[in-house]
Order: sequence, then C-alpha cells, then structure tokens
Amino acid sequence: MLGSIGEILPAAAAAYGEKTALVVEDKTFSFNELEALSNQFANGLTSIGVAAGDRVTLYGPNSWEWLVAYFGIAKTGAVVNPINVMLTAEEVRFIVEDSGARAIVASSDKGEPLMDMKGNGLADVILWGDDVQTGATSFADFVKKGKPDYATQPIDSHVLGAICYTSGTTGHPKGAMQSHHSVVIAACAAAMMNTRAQQDIVVSPLPLPHVYGSVVFNAALMCGSTFVMVPRFSEEAVLQAVQDNRATIMDGVPTAYYYLLAHPSFEKYDLSSLTRCTVGGQTLPAAKSLEFQERTGAPVLELWGMTELAGAATFNPYYGVNKPGTIGLPIPGTFIKIVDVEDAGKELAPGERGELMVKGPLVMQGYYGNEAATREAIREDGWMHTGDIATVDEDGYYTIVDRKKDMILTSGYNVYPAELERVLCMHSSVALAAVCGVPDEAKGEVAKAYIMLKPNAKAGGQELADHCRQHLAAYKTPRAVQFVEQVPITSSGKIMRRLLKDIDDGTKTLG
Repeated sequence: MLGSIGEILPAAAAAYGEKTALVVEDKTFSFNELEALSNQFANGLTSIGVAAGDRVTLYGPNSWEWLVAYFGIAKTGAVVNPINVMLTAEEVRFIVEDSGARAIVASSDKGEPLMDMKGNGLADVILWGDDVQTGATSFADFVKKGKPDYATQPIDSHVLGAICYTSGTTGHPKGAMQSHHSVVIAACAAAMMNTRAQQDIVVSPLPLPHVYGSVVFNAALMCGSTFVMVPRFSEEAVLQAVQDNRATIMDGVPTAYYYLLAHPSFEKYDLSSLTRCTVGGQTLPAAKSLEFQERTGAPVLELWGMTELAGAATFNPYYGVNKPGTIGLPIPGTFIKIVDVEDAGKELAPGERGELMVKGPLVMQGYYGNEAATREAIREDGWMHTGDIATVDEDGYYTIVDRKKDMILTSGYNVYPAELERVLCMHSSVALAAVCGVPDEAKGEVAKAYIMLKPNAKAGGQELADHCRQHLAAYKTPRAVQFVEQVPITSSGKIMRRLLKDIDDGTKTLG
C-alpha cells in the first residue's frame, strides 16, 4: 500500500515507464515524463523554501500543468490545497488566508489578480501560461531549471495531505482536512470497485480539484491506465474523446449524462469501446442510467462521496449487482448507517428515511482551523453527519433521497427534489429536470420544476404533472413548471438548486 500522495507517481513510473499516462488535447505524456516533470517542479518549490507541512494553493483549469503541480507539491511533503476554478479572486483570497498558504500555483489568468498577496507569509505566486506577469515566478522556468530527480519526502500516511474547501453555500467555505491515507484509500477503492486496470483508457471531463476528479486521476495513475483529460466539458469534446481514444471507462456527473443523451449527434459517435461508466456528485435518475446503457451497451455505476470523505464511500460494483438509482454498497472498511434526523443515536430499519452517517478511513480529520464546525460534523464516536437523507434496502444498497437542506416542506409534508427529478426524467420528452421549493401563501412551499426538453420533443406542464401523479403522492407533484434551455450548475456539473431562483420567470402554474 502506498503511504502518501507523493508516492503515487513514482510507483506508477517504476511500474509502467514509457506507457502513455496522460492525453490532454494534442499532448501525450508517458508515466516517466510526468514523473520527471513533477520532480522538476518539486525541486523548484524546494528552492523557494516550500517544505513539508506548508500549504500550497493550486488554482487553475484542467491541464497537464495542474497535474504536474499537484504531484510536485505532494512530493515535497507540502499540503495540497486544490480549489474550484470558478471561484472569484475574492473567494480565493479568503481560502489562501484561511489556509495560511505558503505559495500559490495558478494559471496566469487566475493568478494575476492575486499578485498583491505576495509577501506577508505568501512566499511566491507561480503561474503557467503564455502571459506570466512581472513579479510572478514562471512555472515553465521551474520545470526548465529543476532537476528531473527528486527524493520524495517520507511522510506518515496519517498526516494532513490535502485541504479541500467546501462550496460555501452558507457563509464562508470550510476546509476539509484529508490525510494522505484517506486520499490513497479513496483511489484504491475506485480501482477495486470499478476494476480499473492497466489496459483501461479513462475519459474524464471532471474538474481536477473536485474530490471525484481526484479519485479518478489518482486511480488511473495508480493502475497504469491512460487518463484522457477533457479540459472543459462539452458534449462534442467528451464524445470525440471516447471515440478517438477507444475509451473503456467514462466518468461524469449526472448533468453530463443528461446533456450527452440529449445531444442530436449522440448516435453518430462510436462509443462501442466503453465497458462501464461511473456517475457521482448528485443522484442520476435510474431512467437515464438505463437509457445510457441501452444506447451504448455500457452500464452506469453510481457512486457517492463528498469533500469531507476524500472520495467515494459507496459504489455499485462492476463485478456484482448494479442497482441503477442507488449509490451501491460501502467500500471495505467503511461503515454506514441511517439514523433518525432528530436523534442520531437512533438507527433506522431498512426502507426508513433518515440521515446517512459514515465512519471509517475516508472521514476527514476535521475542518481546518474551525473546531466548532468539526464538532458539529463529527461525533465523539467517529461517526460523521453527511446531511444526506437516504434509505437502505434489504441487500445493503443505499439510495440518496436528497440533501437535508434541499427538502421542501409543503403543508407539513416533506418533498425531496431528487425524488421528483427522478420521476420527471422518466418521461420520454425530458432531458433534464431540476426542482426547488417556491413560497406559497397557503402551503408554505410548493415544488416548482425547471425542465429542459430533448431536441424536437414536446410536453406541457400539465402532462408532466400528470406523469408525476402516476408515480408519486399528489402532494409531491410540481405545482409549477418552467421550460428552460439550461440550469445553473457548478464547475463539477452539480445542479445548483439554490440558484434556480435566478432563472425563475415567475411562472406559478403548470403552463
């Protein structure tokens, strides 16, 4: 078992050498080339005083430079602080200051607005790209001048390896502290549950800083797979990457599958090389999972994880029973239970809805510099609150009902948006459905659906409500439907339900 993040690439290079490790746009890199580049970068960091335990912020879009920097940072024993590329400079400033970062490594466009932070504890700003501002250190110079050999620092596997900040939906984001052990275990779990191996070619449009993206690229390198990085999601880019590289695995979030299935040229691409796909980040309605499998022949294996877990804690196994619509089984060594929302000490029986709680090696060490939030999230006995409402069936497969905070309370009844979205997506005309609560004088809140239709498809609001009523209790059906061309999503592809109000046109009927 590898002991640290910094050991992943050296071990892979020793095992797979000149085999292609990374494909990104028109560039390819062997395992040996990535190992040498990350060594050169690690030497550059050491030259400016970065040492074990220092925090280094990594801020930029999917690129080979990002991946090289990630492993270079880890090799020095410094703590990687990968952050969402969609964050504003103001948000990044908070994270840099909150984490006490020693250095920032960024693309030139993202790092330039942060140049005035240099000094006062921030030793340097290292930028990659064509226009590196005066005063910044050039990533290219680091790589050019650094030696291709580096002795990766020996590290206790249970010390802090990464600080990954939550999205900060309320107040400031919190930094989830992940040990080297938890990051390595998360990648090993993905390799085992998905049976990832040397012969696999993995296409991923997932953002590298996201915990799901981290699991995918680390697992690919550990297993000797070829990792095909899609810099930014688009239907054509992903479909072309699968076809051109004869990909065997594709990883994505639910919205990726929605958009791919709705793309008018979907059938024109040769996707026959795919043997299995994974989906995580939010629940994917079973209807969409089955549709994708019917049209490609590749099963979609749903998983579940969160930033506070360093990766996925449950998987639908490739060799085993795949239950679309569920998040599968816990990985070995991880314990999960469903408890009463009001009393975490009361475990619920199969089929009952409650909060999902987790215990095991993936659980974060806590929130960086925030003991109060840590105590609120992790109980003294090691069980962590997830905030997800879920059920478990008699076979031990878990199903996410929804996020606790997204629940709609209508006339005293709980309505879960994900449940409504699942049923709406069963309709043959629906490409994507997003649901949130809107104020109602009589009921307090009612469900409103934002619907993207498939190309050339037609459906009315009343038709969709009637469809829901066939599958759900009447109080759960949407009271308003708005047809849209897109919905707000995060950089990782999650539907941002709290921002649906920004595209609300005031529709208060079924239309």
